[in-house]
Amino acid sequence: MTFSERARDELAEHGIETLSVLGFVVAWQILAMAIDNPLKLPSFFQVAEALLRQWPTILQVDLPVSLIHFALGMGAGLLVALPIGMAMGWSRVADRIFDPLVELIRPIPPLAWIPFAIIWFGLTAQAAGFIVFVGAVFPILINSYLGFRSVSRIYVESAMVLGATKNRDLIRYVAIPSALPSIAAGIRIAMGIAWMCIVAAEMFGASTRSGLGYRLWDYYSLHMMDLVFLYMIVLGLLGLLIDRTFRYVVQEKLLRWQEGLRQN
Repeated sequence: MTFSERARDELAEHGIETLSVLGFVVAWQILAMAIDNPLKLPSFFQVAEALLRQWPTILQVDLPVSLIHFALGMGAGLLVALPIGMAMGWSRVADRIFDPLVELIRPIPPLAWIPFAIIWFGLTAQAAGFIVFVGAVFPILINSYLGFRSVSRIYVESAMVLGATKNRDLIRYVAIPSALPSIAAGIRIAMGIAWMCIVAAEMFGASTRSGLGYRLWDYYSLHMMDLVFLYMIVLGLLGLLIDRTFRYVVQEKLLRWQEGLRQN
């Protein structure tokens, strides 16, 4: 495929995405005009006007706080989930040790931990980060476990024939590359859940008096629905940006070899 053909295909793809967004905005505006009640559904222009008033607070106050909560929870989730998930998938002994604990704690919703988060950490960033951690840790752990558990025995035996007889060499050169797609999928799912947990943690008070989720709930209590809708859109756009950035880094840098398997 020539450069001009690739450019034309990319332009057509982005054109479809742009039309999709414009169609949503038009439908939103028409529906808001039909309802004619800003409390039930503010219009696009009302939300745009709210953005002009609120963007300094969003960028300078609320966004940094929510990103700190996200980074704390995801960082802790990765540090805990990756080694445990890998160990469970690689070792039957580790699987027997951790599996009952994981299956006992995993069904508990992250929001159920909010009272303990507040008691343990107070109204701090660590409390919100803990809720994010609870939401993020299990998708990463389960997908890491499945990735390591699914490593083909043929790959392992071939590596052993070639001299990789130690566990650390087999994990480094065979298991991790083979399990990477599954691990990446788990991290991507975890980021989506973590972003939702940020909103819940901040809305229910497990943080300082700022953040995107806190503001959303605060403006709802004041019946300022244009600002509520604005923060909902900001949350959606940031979630999309985080997901697209992760997908680009993983697919372009780590899983580029999979491009040949994709279908249009």
